[in-house]
Amino acid sequence: MAKKYFYITSLLLLFSSGIYAQENKDTAVNSKIQEQPFENLNIYPNPVVNDRVYITSKTTAPKDIEIFDVLGKRVMQITISSKELNVSSLTPGVYIIKIKEGEQRATRKLIIK
Repeated sequence: MAKKYFYITSLLLLFSSGIYAQENKDTAVNSKIQEQPFENLNIYPNPVVNDRVYITSKTTAPKDIEIFDVLGKRVMQITISSKELNVSSLTPGVYIIKIKEGEQRATRKLIIK
C-alpha cells in the first residue's frame, strides 16, 4: 500500500512540476514579445467606408498586416510598402488589425461599414 502511495505521489509531483515549467516558459516567451509603441501611427478612415484604409507611421518601412475577425480567425495577412491597404474582400463588421514594422507592433480595432 505504501509503495502504491509513493508512486501516485511521485506521478503527481512530476505532473505538477511539468505544468509549472510550461507556464514559466510561456510567460518568458510572452514577455519578450511586447508591443513597442509606434511613433505617429495613424489608421484612417476608421470606420472604413470606401474599401481602402491608410496606415501611416513615422517611417516608410514595409508593414506586416494581419486582420482578425471577432472570433480570432485570421482573415487577411499581407505586407504593404505603401500606406494604402485594400480591404474590399472583407465583409462589414468589426475586426482587429495587427501592424508590425521592424520591432514596433500595434493592435487596433478596425470597423468596416
